[in-house]
Amino acid sequence: MPLLADLTWPEIAERAAAGALLAVPVGATEQHGPHMPLSTDTDVAVALCERLAAARVDVLIAPPVAYGSSGEHAGFAGTLSIGQAAVELLLIELGRSASDTFAHVIFVSAHGGNAEPVTRAVAQLRAESRDTRVFMPRWDGEAHAGRAETSMLLALARRVRMDVAVPGNTRPLEEIWPQLRSGGVRAVSRNGVLGDPTGASADEGHDLFNRLAAQLVDEVAAWRPAVTA
Repeated sequence: MPLLADLTWPEIAERAAAGALLAVPVGATEQHGPHMPLSTDTDVAVALCERLAAARVDVLIAPPVAYGSSGEHAGFAGTLSIGQAAVELLLIELGRSASDTFAHVIFVSAHGGNAEPVTRAVAQLRAESRDTRVFMPRWDGEAHAGRAETSMLLALARRVRMDVAVPGNTRPLEEIWPQLRSGGVRAVSRNGVLGDPTGASADEGHDLFNRLAAQLVDEVAAWRPAVTA
């Protein structure tokens, strides 16, 4: 796997001169119910970048940004949030530094709470004439730690405790949104789950992840001419 951190600077300089594209996984460290690890969003972002690198020979994968804007998950043990302002500034500075070497940079952000700061950061970088993009995977269904996310983690063979997976708040997101906005996830779900993960399966996760990975590959191909392995 073409990991930036595994290479020396001359090796990276050679690849950058040949037009390498840098993919930066952006995730979070936050609760995902009693059954999934706090690394869930980061795991998904990294796996998507790995799939992109498998489809193209011109991709290098940066070390993941494992902290995000996760204030809505405050009150659950282990959640580590740096807030929107810090995420935005971090990605702006990271993008500026990366573009000193790489002509093309894509952030792959798999945490919904990062959507606003990563969008603002990319807009700022593009205003500075830096060729930067963002991909944020989206899917229909439950909002957090429910069937879809649990299925993807099962497909990625990450640590999932299905023996303790239980439903959380299964009401539609639009119904709980005001309370969620004012009080965070803790106000609407005692176990941190928005949905029901008990029907999750690796097969379902593979199907969803394959769709998301294909979207990423297609979007990058539309931005930069496809280079197949």
